[in-house]
Amino acid sequence: MRASVLTGADDTQHRGTCRRRPMASDEVLVEVAAVGVCGSDTHYYRHGRIGDFVVTGPLILGHELSGRIVAVGEEVPESRIGERVAIEPQKNCRRCRECRAGRYNLCPNMEFYATPPIDGAFAQYCVIRTEFAHRVPDSMSDEAAALLEPLSVAVTTMRKAGVTPGSSMLIAGAGPIGIICAQAARAFGAAEIIVTDLVPERRERALSYGATRVLDPRETDVATAGLDVNAFVDASGSPHAVMSGIKAVRPAGTAVLVGLGSSEMTLPVEHIQNLEITVTGIFRYTDTWPAAIHLVASGQVDLDSLVTGRFGLERADEALESDLDPNSLKSVVYPNGQ
Repeated sequence: MRASVLTGADDTQHRGTCRRRPMASDEVLVEVAAVGVCGSDTHYYRHGRIGDFVVTGPLILGHELSGRIVAVGEEVPESRIGERVAIEPQKNCRRCRECRAGRYNLCPNMEFYATPPIDGAFAQYCVIRTEFAHRVPDSMSDEAAALLEPLSVAVTTMRKAGVTPGSSMLIAGAGPIGIICAQAARAFGAAEIIVTDLVPERRERALSYGATRVLDPRETDVATAGLDVNAFVDASGSPHAVMSGIKAVRPAGTAVLVGLGSSEMTLPVEHIQNLEITVTGIFRYTDTWPAAIHLVASGQVDLDSLVTGRFGLERADEALESDLDPNSLKSVVYPNGQ
């Protein structure tokens, strides 16, 4: 099959001889329709690693994807052939303590798409366990189905943040995850959604995706502005944004760290202790696709309009570089053509 393979920093090669691993009895073969470009893809592309995950050999990137089932393993009903699906791009062991507790996202034996050494979806085909190929309605586009993956990150974030109708939220960063989190917060019932970003174009865009107010953190000291929010979500990875955002949380509130940032940073410990603020992170997701599908199908979240760049497989390098444009929000790669 054709695939775009990361062979070194800042270098992907378009290959026509890649082979997928054999399909297991409980898996399905999916012809890939659309793949969103994630910040982790660009990080591997530019730096060859994210924390302890290091690229040591050729790797196919891409984990936000949709497609169509074209073959099934012997344990899977043949009636699934032809289904349009959104892929939850992971394979847990089902046996460890975390899996048995229902926290399969924390499975220490997890095989996750586009995380070394597991190949991703910048390719014509992929295989996935049948329960992680989620059927989507015909009304949903291939692009929206692919972007259910970052929406799942946002759904997990809202659950962690405890967002309920009437809540107030501060979001640092108006990139793709920040914008999707703003939409998710609105769908979960948040009444006040404040978004900060350094880039004027991104702040302006956030207003059309659920933000009730936007701030330039260079002009407004978020920590002392009296925002008094129920929850803070960091989608920037900036240590300064994290420090300021936590200080904007009211007593007994929650701070959720989502953005890829420094592996270590300073936190306002006295503030966290004295106000009993819960600080947590998220690592992928558990059982979020049904909720994400509903939010899109019901019109509460708009994913289609987030797509600002479309690229064929042979232009994967351009797709991975597109985030350098401040007007870019979400790029999509089409391994089998549009």
